[in-house]
Amino acid sequence: MAVVFQKPKALTDAPLHYCPGCTHGIIHRLVAEAIDELGIEGKTVGVAPVGCSVMAYDYFACDMVEAAHGRAPAVATGLKRALPENIIFTYQGDGDLASIGMAETVHAATRNENITVIFVNNAIYGMTGGQMAPTSLPGQVTQTSPYGRDTATVGFPIRVSEMLSTLDGPEFIQRVAVNNVKNINAAKKAIKKAFQNQVEGKGFSLVEVVSTCPTNWGLTPQKALEWVEEKMIPYYPLGVYKDRSANKEEK
Repeated sequence: MAVVFQKPKALTDAPLHYCPGCTHGIIHRLVAEAIDELGIEGKTVGVAPVGCSVMAYDYFACDMVEAAHGRAPAVATGLKRALPENIIFTYQGDGDLASIGMAETVHAATRNENITVIFVNNAIYGMTGGQMAPTSLPGQVTQTSPYGRDTATVGFPIRVSEMLSTLDGPEFIQRVAVNNVKNINAAKKAIKKAFQNQVEGKGFSLVEVVSTCPTNWGLTPQKALEWVEEKMIPYYPLGVYKDRSANKEEK
């Protein structure tokens, strides 16, 4: 019997530890498929910081390096400069990348470091118990905002893709989602492009993936997908925010 669907080679056989309905598993698969299709598994190194991604070394069948909370872009910069022929990617959540790691993210982007960043935005701190994150929506209830995020006292959510796209350095910035088949297909294309850019030496690429966290949102998996469509995507519009190669082609 012909095999029509199978696990990517760039994923191990380890069972995922993520909560039921969490879309980290989908994103892992998309990253692994991109690695497989580009034939780069043997020279790829991933960087996993603190957060839900902390155990990614169990799941990706490539070399992995652990980084302190928020420091993945700095670690990735060192790896890429020391091993310029290798493909280096980070896999980070919003609490990690957009809070304690914001400086590392911005400066790696403005230097146009030739790395690939996979940024998972689920609008909350997932692994540590559901605290408010820099990306939590206005009015969103979390463990540390039980009455909803009050923008008058804690400010507004950070739109990372829009912010980084204002910098001259980055090569490619795109926001995608994984809440339905159409969006998953678009996410796959964006992630593969981000890796391809690094293979071609073009520089810093970041793909922001709007994701779910049913456990900390207090929703069923199905309702969490609906919440992404109804609440998150309107606040975090999908699309390409910067693509220097495309701009050159248009000219």
